Amino acid sequence: MQNTDSGPALMAVAVVGLVVRQQLRTRPVRRTGSLIAPVVLGVLGAAGLALGIASVDEHHPLTALSVVLLVASLAVAASFGAARARTVRIWRGPRSEVLRKGTAATTGLWFASVAIHIVLALWMDHTAGAGLLGAASLYAYLAIGLGTQNLLVRRRAAAL
Repeated sequence: MQNTDSGPALMAVAVVGLVVRQQLRTRPVRRTGSLIAPVVLGVLGAAGLALGIASVDEHHPLTALSVVLLVASLAVAASFGAARARTVRIWRGPRSEVLRKGTAATTGLWFASVAIHIVLALWMDHTAGAGLLGAASLYAYLAIGLGTQNLLVRRRAAAL
């Protein structure tokens, strides 16, 4: 019997699913509420990156290409966050509150973003030759993408 440890992968799928589900709900734009999830993901991301780097360093030094791919991955996350922010519908509700809701385009960009992260993560892990840096960078990727999106949505909401 083959032993597959799918726990971390299932947890990542669950986190991404919850983030996307939350995006499709109508909810108010709050001053700090939209930054809590990116901060939590950022803490998990920092821990993940530390563990990912340690998992590579255990076998050999981290390669420059792996670092470049990691930085590129995080830049892609910010770019997708900015693109998704433009697809979020923002309006004033009946009590003058500012509301937000993701669209089909928001969801599509989330799926494209995650697919690109998977490709970059696999490439990163291939160039590292050992360890799980690419896989461990998922939470940092989500934190940067969601944080960028939420900051830009809040900026658009403030202009209403």
